[in-house]
Amino acid sequence: MPTIGVKRDLLFEALGKKYTDDEFQELCFAFGLELDEVTTEKQMLTKEQGEVAAAANASEEIIYRIDIPANRYDLLCLEGLVTGLLVFQGKVKPPKFEFVEPSKRQVLKIAPSTAQIRPHAVAAVLRNVSFTQESYNSFIDLQDKLHQNICRKRTLVAIGTHDLDTLEGPFSYEALAPEQIKFKPLNQKNEMTGVQLMDFYATHSQLKQYLPIIRDSPVYPVIYDSKRVVLSLPPIINGDHSKISLKTKNVFIECTATDLTKAKVVLDTIVCLFSQHCDKKFTVEPCDVVKPDGSIVSYPELAVREEKISVKRANDYIGINESSDKLADMLTRMYLEAKVQGDFLTVKIPPTRHDVIHACDIYEDIAIAYGYNNIKKSLPAFMQIAKQFPLNKLTEQLREQVAQAGFTEALTFTLCSRDDIARKLNKSIDSMSVVHIGNPKTLEFQVVRTTLLPGLLKTLVANRKMPLPLKLFEISDVVLADEKTEVGARNERRLCAVNCNKTAGFEVVHGLLDRVMQLLSVPWKTGNVTKGYSLQAADDPSYFPGRCANVMYDNVAIGKIGVLHPTVLQAFELTTPCSVVEFTIEPFV
Repeated sequence: MPTIGVKRDLLFEALGKKYTDDEFQELCFAFGLELDEVTTEKQMLTKEQGEVAAAANASEEIIYRIDIPANRYDLLCLEGLVTGLLVFQGKVKPPKFEFVEPSKRQVLKIAPSTAQIRPHAVAAVLRNVSFTQESYNSFIDLQDKLHQNICRKRTLVAIGTHDLDTLEGPFSYEALAPEQIKFKPLNQKNEMTGVQLMDFYATHSQLKQYLPIIRDSPVYPVIYDSKRVVLSLPPIINGDHSKISLKTKNVFIECTATDLTKAKVVLDTIVCLFSQHCDKKFTVEPCDVVKPDGSIVSYPELAVREEKISVKRANDYIGINESSDKLADMLTRMYLEAKVQGDFLTVKIPPTRHDVIHACDIYEDIAIAYGYNNIKKSLPAFMQIAKQFPLNKLTEQLREQVAQAGFTEALTFTLCSRDDIARKLNKSIDSMSVVHIGNPKTLEFQVVRTTLLPGLLKTLVANRKMPLPLKLFEISDVVLADEKTEVGARNERRLCAVNCNKTAGFEVVHGLLDRVMQLLSVPWKTGNVTKGYSLQAADDPSYFPGRCANVMYDNVAIGKIGVLHPTVLQAFELTTPCSVVEFTIEPFV
C-alpha cells in the first residue's frame, strides 16, 4: 500500500477548512483511507539519517502521511486527494475532462526497431500550465509514486515529462545501438553515449536499480524531436535540454511501455490530475501516435464508460436497505456519477477511476460511502454448522502425540534450492516431479519442496551445538508436479521425523512409526490381517544400502524409513548419523 506525504497547511488550504488531527483521521477513514502518521520533515530525516544530518536544512512543517489503496492511482498526489475529498464531502461535483484541439497536433512516430525492447508509446500535452513550487514538487512526486506502483519500478511503463517550448515536433521513438545515442542527461554538464551513461549511473543511489532493465539489450530506446534533440532514454533518464521548471508553460508527456494498457492508465492519471493547473481547467491536448504499421492512434483516451447495476443486488450484497436515489448520491460522492433508471443505476466510470473493473468495485464504493461502521450486524439467512477440515484435524492430533513421544516440532520453509532436494540427497532433479519457481530471487528458493527432510536436516545443522540426541519432526505439505490435476501440481500432507545421535537409532524412528500407526488404529500386517502396515526392503540413494524400507499400507508405498547415507550427511554438514521416517498421512483421514 503506497503512502503519500502532504503538507498539512497546504492540504487544509486546498480543502477550504482546518481540521484537528482526529477530525482529519475520521474524514480519511470515512473515505476509505488511513492517516498513518503525523510528522515533520525533520522527524523523518532524524529516523533515517540521525539528528546531526536532520538538523541542517530540515523543515518543521507538519506533514500528514496517508496510506492510499494500491489501486487508487488518482489519490497519489495532493491534487487528486483534495479533489476526491471535496467530491466526497459534496462540496464540488466530479470534474469533466475535455479535449482542446490545437491547430496542429503533436505527433509521435514509433519506429519498428522498438519492438525489440519497449514496443509501445503514448503521449499528451498540457497547455498553459501554471506551476508553483508546491505543485511542481507534487508533479514530480506523482511520477515517482506511479513508477513504484503501477509501473512496477519502470519495467512496465516509464514516464517522461518535457518543456514543449524547448522542442520541435514531430517526435520519433526509436531503438538504437547504445554507442549511437549521445546526449546530455538531466542535470549533467557533459554529453554521454548510452554505454558511458550506464557506467556513470552504475553507482547512483536512485537510478542504478533501473539500469538492468535495458543494459544487456543490443538496442536502447530513445525519443528524439525533429532536430534530433534527445528527450529521454527510457526507462533511465530524461535529457537536460527539455527539463521542466517553474517557468514551464506547456508540458509534453510521453510514456513508453511494455504493457500498452498500463501506459494508457498512467497517461490518463497524470493529465487528469494536473490539468487543473491549466488556464482552462481539466482540458488536455491530444497527440497522434503513429505505429510501426502506419496506423494512427490518438492519446490520451480519457474514456468514460457506463456500468449498469441492480439496486436490489447492491443492497443485498452490502446488507443495507437504501433507496435508488440515496445509492446514486453515495456513488456520486465517490467520484462515480450515477443516475436512477427504474430498479437499476447507470454509473459513469471516469478516466481517473481505472480501479473500477467490475460491478463488485461499485458495490464496494457504495459500502465506503455508507460507512462500514454504519452497516448493522445480522445473522446470515442460511445457518451452517462449521467443522474443522478433517486433514487439519488429524494433523493437529498427530502433532500433539508425536511431541509427547519426545520429538520437537520444527516449521521449515516450503521453498528450497534444487540442490536441497536433489544433489544433496544423491538424486537427479530431472527424474523428480518438481514444481519450479519462475525467476527465483535467491538460490535458496528455487523449487517447492518435494520432501520435508532437507528442512529438518538444515534445522539440525543450525542446532548442532545442542546436546544429543536431537529428535525433530514436522507435519506439513509438500508439493508434487501432477499433470492430471487442474493446476498441474498437488499438495500432499506428510509426517517426517529425524533422530540424530551418536548412533543412528533406527529403532527410535521405527518406534515412532509404530506409535503413530497404533494411534491411527492401523494394525501390523500379518497373515490374518489383510489391511495393515508393513515394511518392505527398498533401495534409495538417500539412505544407507540395506538400511532402507518402504512404509507399506494396503499394498501401497506411502513413505520411507531408514538410516541416511553418509554422503547426504556430509552434504548437509552433519557429522553424526541420522535415522528418518517420512510418510503421507492422507490415506488415514
